[in-house]
Amino acid sequence: MATTCQQLTKVQGHPCFSAGHRHTNGRMHLAVAPACNIKCGYCTRRHDCANESRPGVTSRLLTPHEALNKVREVMASPLMGPTMRVVGIAGPGDPLANQQTFETFRLVGEEFPGLITCMSTNGLLLPESLDRLAALGLHSLTVTVNAVEAATAARIYRHIWYHGKRYSGLEAADILLASQYEGVQRACELGLVVKVNTVLIPGINDAEIPLIAERIKGLGVLVMNVMPLIPQADLSHIPAPSPEYLTQVRDDNERIIGQMRHCKQCRADAVGLL
Repeated sequence: MATTCQQLTKVQGHPCFSAGHRHTNGRMHLAVAPACNIKCGYCTRRHDCANESRPGVTSRLLTPHEALNKVREVMASPLMGPTMRVVGIAGPGDPLANQQTFETFRLVGEEFPGLITCMSTNGLLLPESLDRLAALGLHSLTVTVNAVEAATAARIYRHIWYHGKRYSGLEAADILLASQYEGVQRACELGLVVKVNTVLIPGINDAEIPLIAERIKGLGVLVMNVMPLIPQADLSHIPAPSPEYLTQVRDDNERIIGQMRHCKQCRADAVGLL
């Protein structure tokens, strides 16, 4: 498992992991991963407009070769190229449910080995994908973990698709949580820089957030990002946490593990500075 000092050295320049670089270093999300293998209660991908900034949104899907051409264009831009440090895949579905993810990382890594590569995933397929990701030189990883108890997770996720079979309820929750925590642990052991995103859903998982923090800290995670719920889809009836409550939760968890406070809940095709 990488030490905290080693991890901090590795994240230098990544604007999501290093707040001091968010105004100087850019990131580029490549929207090559349309399929998703879980149904989150707070997720919808039905809408898109230029002013809509949230996970799961993209104006168009890219093939791996189109994604490579986009990287070429951005890196050649006199405005964005000098600031670009990170290329990531964060959807609009789950990257690990799409073979395009692996091909995109291969193509980009071969042509732009100096760029930091990162990925955001729900973690369902993470344990079985890590060796492949490590071989491709993945630098950093974000895993969304919203619970420690299956009963809580079952209130957040409607169902999962796992190895060709649909699961729901507590059975789905057990599979998902086991995969997430095993994947996080193995990623840390492999030396990847790992961040955990947790969506703060008032009345559902807020009591478990300190438990998530304690568990992931013990696994070697560098930083936690507590994100406010965006009320939509199945959880549209739950109000978003107030800014004051979000700050309180982050402050409380800062005693356990470092907190990311500058997340913009970016689109799957975001390009530029945070």
